[in-house]
Amino acid sequence: MTTCNLASCAAAIAFFVPSVASFGGVSASAEPKQDVLNLLSWDDYIDPQIVVQFEKENNCKIAIDTIESSEDIVNKLQDANSKSYDIVVPSDFVLQTLINSHLLAPLDHSQIPNISNLDERFVNPSYDSRNSYSVPYQWGTVGIVYSKAKFDEPVTSWKAILDPADDVKFVLLDSQREMLAAAMRYQGHSINSFDKQEMKSAANLLAACRKKPGFAGFEGNSDGIDMVIAGKADIAVAYNGDVLQKMADAKNIAFATPKEGSILWVDNLCISDNSKNKALAHKFINFILDAKVGAQLSNYTHYATPNKESKPMIDEADLANPCIYPNADTMKNLEILNEQIGCKSLYDQLWKIVKNR
Repeated sequence: MTTCNLASCAAAIAFFVPSVASFGGVSASAEPKQDVLNLLSWDDYIDPQIVVQFEKENNCKIAIDTIESSEDIVNKLQDANSKSYDIVVPSDFVLQTLINSHLLAPLDHSQIPNISNLDERFVNPSYDSRNSYSVPYQWGTVGIVYSKAKFDEPVTSWKAILDPADDVKFVLLDSQREMLAAAMRYQGHSINSFDKQEMKSAANLLAACRKKPGFAGFEGNSDGIDMVIAGKADIAVAYNGDVLQKMADAKNIAFATPKEGSILWVDNLCISDNSKNKALAHKFINFILDAKVGAQLSNYTHYATPNKESKPMIDEADLANPCIYPNADTMKNLEILNEQIGCKSLYDQLWKIVKNR
């Protein structure tokens, strides 16, 4: 009987038994591949710690691409060469275009039990009945950011920027729906009016405004705010939450929701129809609708939460701030933008009047 020492036996076994790594090329020490949730949203619109929390709990990574407008979402989802997104964050007024173009996947509410946390105001909204394709993410208003040094009294009217004094340097928001809505409210009309004369009158008002000596240009939201902070402009049209974020460091600015009324906007969480990970996307939506996470989100963005269960955990200063949570009288004059299906060409024509006349 032949015998062998331990070393030679081990060598013989290694010769006949393949290593674990040879089976499918997978090493025993290799970590499982992580899922990636591709998110298309606005810049600085989520607390980084929320991202870390979700990644840790779901063993995944979140990759965020940013947009400048809701129209960017439409364009990216329509572009066959664009990357596949799982979660997109469009504003209310483009939801119908996305739905009608079959760019969004219907939501499975059974995978989103936290949808019951929504405030009744945001259940079954006009732009998406029964929340079939969307759940609200954050909401807020469009108004005016202004220099407290320039204006002796608080600004209360669109007049300060749509019919400004000659020595006022002002910036208009580079967004056709928001600016036309502001002009229409100033002229006493609904932001959702489809009366062509009222719409053209609003465009003419903005075109005349552009010829004022203090006109400092059309800018994106943050750029206009930064110009006011830097003293390059006295007043600008802006979203409330973005102004409030800047106020933490800039004490020379204030925000007003004009008395004539304005937009109540709602940004939403939706799942792209071509999402490659719809199950993880549903988990993300449900995670955001958790009461504690929802409060964490709004305390970071300084936008209002649509989550009724989050309200007790919102910073007291924010809850008491009418720029974030308007009082009842102001709320009466706020409107959600409804999409005018088939009217994009008309809005484009009106915007050309504003920009080029």
